[in-house]
Parts: sequence; C-alpha cells; structure tokens
Amino acid sequence: MQTNKKLKQLIYRYRHAWVLLYGLIYMPWFCYLEKHRFSHYYLIHSPLDDYIPFVEYFIIPYLLWFLFIAITMGYFFFTDRKGFYQLTAFLFTGMTIFLIICTLFPNELNLRPHTFANDNICTRLVARLYRTDTPTNVLPSIHVYNSIGAAIAIGHSEALKKHRGIQCIAYMLCGLIILSTMFLKQHSVTDVIAAVALAFIVYPLVYIAQTKRAPKLSQQPINT
Repeated sequence: MQTNKKLKQLIYRYRHAWVLLYGLIYMPWFCYLEKHRFSHYYLIHSPLDDYIPFVEYFIIPYLLWFLFIAITMGYFFFTDRKGFYQLTAFLFTGMTIFLIICTLFPNELNLRPHTFANDNICTRLVARLYRTDTPTNVLPSIHVYNSIGAAIAIGHSEALKKHRGIQCIAYMLCGLIILSTMFLKQHSVTDVIAAVALAFIVYPLVYIAQTKRAPKLSQQPINT
C-alpha cells in the first residue's frame, strides 16, 4: 500500500514527462528522412563556406552537444517544471519545423573533405561521425538551434542566475558548438544562419508571450 502511494506521488511529481513522448514522433520521422533517398536534393552552400578551414579538434565541442542538451533537459526536468515546459516547447517547435522543411525541401551538403591532413584521435572521430551521419537534412542546423535553446533556458533560469559561472560556461559551449558545425564541415554557414533565424522567431512565442500572459507566474519547482 505504501509502495503504491509512493509510486503515485512519483508519477504526479514528474507528470510533465509526458512531453517526452514527442520522441515517438521525431525519431521515426528523422530516421525516415535519413534513410530515404529522394529524387532531388537542394545543395546547400554559402561562399563563406570556402573560407572556413576544416579543423578536426572541433569534434570535441561537437560531441559535447549531446551532453549539453541531455544535462540541460535533465536539470529542468528535475528542478523546474515551468522551465522544462518552455525549453521543450522551444526545442520541439524548431525540431518539427526542421522535419517539415527537410521533407518538403530535401537538402544536402558537399563540404566534407575526402582525406584528412592529420591522423589523430580527432580525425578518427570525425571519420566515424561522417560514416554514421549522412550529409543530408542539414537546414536548419539542429545542433545550432538546440544549443541556442539550451543557452536561452539557462539564461532565463532564476536559480541559475545565482551561478553566473555556469551560465557563462553554457554560453561559451553554445558558441563553440555553433562554430564546430562549420569547422567540421557538418553544416554550411547557411544552415547556421537559418537556425539562428528560427531561434529568433520561436523565442518570443515561447518566452516573451508566456511572460506577458502570466507576468506574476514564478518558477515552478518540482516539489510543488
């Protein structure tokens, strides 16, 4: 009886986990886009891409993206329900728009180097990344968009405003991740600009509009 009560309390406490069901929509759709070969792809290229060198060391912040997003989502999931809803609303809106764009306008890159000047652990990691991640479905860059979303959520957190060091690290990591997408030739400058533009469009819808509707609504800790 006591176990059932605790289970019910746990389910109620983390009832906001339902939004993670979005993964059941995103992953099958994304995998379909990755595996399906469309008859035509729009080649994404910016003249600026030709001036950006390949730097294999950027694989480090590029891979740190996965931890950055997971830790940020985990933090808000366990500590700030309102912040979690805003973060996931921002991320999932952009990710859905990304899926729609790539479905209607299949796109790809032709920027990756065929050989590497150096042979080290970083180039080997890049080679493995190239083998597992196709150069298709790149606009807008989800690496860039989600990094901006995580940085925005951290910047809006009242609790984290007391820890400026954490916020500064998050902003710097966000910047390095954005740069890594271009220096690894994973994305064009065009993809990055599109992701930033999308973030500018979605941001006021998720954060500013919500603040205007409920100006006195404070952070909602999970223990409420």
